[in-house]
Amino acid sequence: MITGPKYKIARRLGAPIFEKTQSQKYRASLEKRAPRKRATTNFAIQLNEKQKARFTYGVVEKQFSKYAKAVIEKGGSKPAEKLFEVLESRLDNVIYRIGLGSTRSFTRQLVSHGHITVNGKKVDIASYQISIGDVIGIRKGSKNIGPFKNLEETLKGKEIPNWIATEKDHNFKITKLPAIDGQPLLFDLELVIQYYKR
Repeated sequence: MITGPKYKIARRLGAPIFEKTQSQKYRASLEKRAPRKRATTNFAIQLNEKQKARFTYGVVEKQFSKYAKAVIEKGGSKPAEKLFEVLESRLDNVIYRIGLGSTRSFTRQLVSHGHITVNGKKVDIASYQISIGDVIGIRKGSKNIGPFKNLEETLKGKEIPNWIATEKDHNFKITKLPAIDGQPLLFDLELVIQYYKR
């Protein structure tokens, strides 16, 4: 997904949604600028939250709206939690949560170049939905290339979510679906659902 100038987008949305904007340099650039006037209408606030979520996960509008509308159509009492589950269960995001890539765009590239396996089979679709019991690994032929050469060092100190279990040979098993409870989010998914319910 082509995003454009990340600092400018993050300033416009009022949140450090990209990995690049979670740095001291970005915070220093904010201090030099006058604070932006924020939108106050319900529609503008909902749109802003939707854009924050979309850019955070690096999903194009068409796909993001498809996720949201599918969750709304299914019904249920907690559509925001279901949307969070769908976004977090994308293969590129799971690889990012494991710590195999420093950014979601880099993990998307790892997946699309065929370096990742799910249940022993190569998967090159970044939006592939992971299920409970799936085992994610690195393709045999990819284990000695750049990003995976020093895997022990890369994963050292990484905090893997409690819904992913580490197994032998750098395999990772999905033990349960991701839950929104206690997650520090930069956006409000309830407002995102309201935006798509209009």
